[in-house]
Amino acid sequence: MKYLWRVIATFFGLGLFPIAPGTLASLVVVLIYKYSIHGLGWPYLLLILCALLILGTHAASFYSSELKRTDPSCVVIDEAAGQLLVLLFVLPEWTSLIAGFLLFRFFDIVKPFPIRRAERLPAGWGIMADDLLAALMAKAVLHLFIYLK
Repeated sequence: MKYLWRVIATFFGLGLFPIAPGTLASLVVVLIYKYSIHGLGWPYLLLILCALLILGTHAASFYSSELKRTDPSCVVIDEAAGQLLVLLFVLPEWTSLIAGFLLFRFFDIVKPFPIRRAERLPAGWGIMADDLLAALMAKAVLHLFIYLK
């Protein structure tokens, strides 16, 4: 079971990539969304997102505890869940996908208020919460961008 939690926390090993593993995980989610899951009905997309959130929170808690670090860079399931949240219900056009990717990475890296504060939550909750807030901010700006386009 430990192996499964590590696989989930690292989003199938992408978190072990030596350079910008969170950005890589986000990019992979963009590609998966574009080429695979965007056509699924909204109940299935929400089910996938909920699974990422629930399993991701537990996996992040387990693996960060095992590594004895509060938010290790190899735990990227939070970026995967956040990026999917940003793209949820967005048409798979490159302009929107790239904008969603860049906005999410911006908010996740800069962490304006209240995102940084969410990191203080315990264990996997803090690991996931800051990315979900970053995703919500990115999603709001993305939908404004799409609306004004």
